[in-house]
Formats: sequence, C-alpha cells, structure tokens
Amino acid sequence: MGDKNNNINFIQPAVYRILDANLDRAREGLRIIEEWCRFGLNSGQLANECKQMRQELAGLHSSEIRAARDTPGDPGTELTHPKEEQRSGIEQLLQANLCRVEEALRVIEEYGKLYSTQMSADVKQMRYRVYTLESNLLAYRRHQLLKRSHLYLVTSPSENLFNVIEAALQGGLTLLQYRDKTSDDSIRLSYAHKLRQLCHHYGALFIINDRVDLAVAVDADGVHLGQQDIPVAFARQILGTQRIIGKSTTNPDEMQRAIQEGADYIGVGPVYETPTKAGKAAAGVEYVQYAAKNSPIPWFAIGGIDMNNLNDVLKSGAERVAVVRAIMEAEQPTLITQYFHSQLTRVQTLRSIEPQVVQSHV
Repeated sequence: MGDKNNNINFIQPAVYRILDANLDRAREGLRIIEEWCRFGLNSGQLANECKQMRQELAGLHSSEIRAARDTPGDPGTELTHPKEEQRSGIEQLLQANLCRVEEALRVIEEYGKLYSTQMSADVKQMRYRVYTLESNLLAYRRHQLLKRSHLYLVTSPSENLFNVIEAALQGGLTLLQYRDKTSDDSIRLSYAHKLRQLCHHYGALFIINDRVDLAVAVDADGVHLGQQDIPVAFARQILGTQRIIGKSTTNPDEMQRAIQEGADYIGVGPVYETPTKAGKAAAGVEYVQYAAKNSPIPWFAIGGIDMNNLNDVLKSGAERVAVVRAIMEAEQPTLITQYFHSQLTRVQTLRSIEPQVVQSHV
C-alpha cells in the first residue's frame, strides 16, 4: 500500500508539469499564428479562431497545474536545436508553430487522461480544429498572394534556369510557373524541388504546368492546366481545396467553362503569336478587353508580351500579365522584373484613383 501511494505522489507532480508545459507551448504557438493571421493576412476570421482556442486552453490551465511549475529544475530549458534558431521564411515559421501546437495538444490529450477525461476529450477535438486551421491558413495565404500577384513568370528551358529565377524573385516576382515539356520526369522532379524551395524562400507561389502528380510530389502551391489536360474538377479531387488551379483559355467560351469548373485564375491569350504556343493563332487584344469586362476571377494576359507591347496590353484592360521570354531571355532579369512591376503598379494606381478624379470634375 505504501509503495502505491509513493508511486502516485511521484507521478502526479510530473503529470502536472507536463500539462503545464504543453498548455503554455500550445498557447504560445497559437499566438504566433494568430499574429500572422491578423497582421500578415488581415483575416479577422482566422485570427479569431486562434484567439478562441487560446482562451479555451487558458480555461483548462488550472491553478493546481500551474503550481507544479518548476522552471529552474526543468532540464528541458537547456535543450535546443539549430533548426529552431532560424527560419527561412514565413512558410517555415508558420509550419513550425503549427507542428508545435499539434504536438503539444497531443501530449495534453494523452496525459490529460490521467488528470481529467473531459480535458482529454476537449483537447482531442481542438487538435482537429488546428488541422482545419492549418488547411484554411495555407489556402487563404495562397489565394491572397495570387490576388496580389500581377506579374506571372512562366519558365522556358535555360542553362541558367535557377540564376534567372532567383534574379526575378529578387526583383519582386511573387508567382512562378515551372513549364518543361521535354525533360525526363527525374529531371523535372529535381528542378521542381529546387524551384519550390527558391520560391518559398522569397515568399512566392510556385505552380507546376500540366502535371498534377508533380505538383503533389513537390508540394507545389498549385497546377496550371491547358485545354487538353485533365478537367479542373478532377485536379481538385487530387489536390484538394488548399492548392491553386489555373486554366489556359483562348476565347470567351473557354473562359466561361473554366470559371464554371472552379478554376482559381485563368490565362487569357495568346495575345500575340509566340513560339511557346507554336501554331496557335493569336487571340488579340479583343479577348483581353472581353476578359477585363467579364472575368470575376484573377486573369493574366499571356502570349508574346514584352516591354515593347506591354502598354498596349494594359490599355486594353489588363492588370495582370504573364511573360516567358521577356524575363527568361533577359540579360538582367531583376531589372526587367522591376520594370514590369513598376508599369503594372502605375496602372493599378491610376485605375484606383480614376473614380476620385471623375468625381472631382463633376
């Protein structure tokens, strides 16, 4: 009997300390995520979900659990890992803290069974809510970045592929599509991995052309489909709601079908004849004008667009453009990227103040 009581007396403080540490860890991780939802994404809904879970955890953090805290006697305070000392970007920061919250909740769920079965059950349900938060957070960030992206670079084969892409990213590029129709899959897989890492390091979206399987394999942000590729609905079943799906369109009928199918954005073109779409007649600026008036989702004018004809495309109503050769074959990709950004920003600014200008002359 005495041994049993001694065992209980030994176990109870340890369980309380475990619960205390992990309740703190989960709340801290949620607060870090909440701050990004609030200030980085401007999403009151996501921020409020984080706050609600923090408050629920605070309610579980009883005084008897807190009283067991022994920070000076905790050997874990001296433990660290090099990966915890730096973050390569916001993606890694968010992922690290989501994992921290999920792991902490799992610990509370298991050790909570020794303290309160109700606590264990509540925290189990919260863990599923965090999984949902993770999915929603990633999807929300991707779609917000898509909306803010006005320049879209589509790659073409190049001996200096990675140097060109990094130079464009340094120039402010936030949306990249890896397009390679000829290389072996092993090469494409290797290149896609490297490009995704580059894009995420600079906070840019990474899209794979055509290949849904490669997009899944490298955890790309999405896929771009042509008219001859699998339907958007089928791609959505494979990719889920988190990832972005784009669709090429060449006329109003294809545009309407892509929108009805659930594409997140569309390509509008080719505006001009281009070797990347050999044998395909140019859609012309008339289709750009149609898209400007009728597309409810983000769209990118594409096809033969360069510095010489950019203004004509913008005058036709485009606010977003996709380019290939203009940057991939440029001697100074960073400067060209910055030039496109400056022109696109100028047009956005003029169009945003136009109603005020009109009103001032009424």
